[in-house]
Amino acid sequence: MNQLISTSNNVSGEIVVSGRELHEFLEVKTPYTQWFERMISYGFVENVDFTVTNKNVNDVTAFGGVRKIIDHALKLDMAKEIGMIQRTDKGKQARQYFLQLERMWNSPEMVIKRAMDFQQEKILQLETKIHKEKKYTDFGKVVSLSNGAINVGAFAKIMYDKHGVNIGRNKLMAWLRDSGYLIKQGRERNFPKQHYVERGWFKLAPTIIKRTEGDVQSGTTLVTGKGQIGLAEILLEEFIKLEA
Repeated sequence: MNQLISTSNNVSGEIVVSGRELHEFLEVKTPYTQWFERMISYGFVENVDFTVTNKNVNDVTAFGGVRKIIDHALKLDMAKEIGMIQRTDKGKQARQYFLQLERMWNSPEMVIKRAMDFQQEKILQLETKIHKEKKYTDFGKVVSLSNGAINVGAFAKIMYDKHGVNIGRNKLMAWLRDSGYLIKQGRERNFPKQHYVERGWFKLAPTIIKRTEGDVQSGTTLVTGKGQIGLAEILLEEFIKLEA
């Protein structure tokens, strides 16, 4: 079948037509925006019969030589009705074309093809999800075999040994502070923030520092098993972005 007017598919997989292309095919003399306002006065509803889209067109007078204009993605039912409304040979031709498209779309062969395409897309999504989560699952096994909460230096070593994320203790400490997990300043610098302690990502192990003027109690930040898994996911995504 010859393609009189180009079509595409919306997010729901339905056939849609560019309002501007239909306007051009119908050879309507009224400017597009005025014409389309008149068309929707027939009872067409946004996000039901059509959606508003943007389209870039070449324009030497515009900044960068490109101008953005408003277009509309029309469902076939709306496009058919608009063809009927025109009462012209072009309108009749457009309507017949859309009817033929609809018959092809609803044919048993196309219904089966769409079902197979949908199933294939689901399989690809599942495979991607499994591949993405595998590294976190493997990391979870490592954590479950560890002695629970570990210090930041030990966590940095695991990230390097198991995932190739080259981040040492000091760099990881700075990242944890900058990312809002640890306190930045004051006597409690490098202590975990209470929110993440309550979330189960960190523990604070009491430490006694011996001084001539008297012992001082401090603390060492430890990353729990839950925190290791959560932070590993975030660090891996950050590491991938830096490599891309």
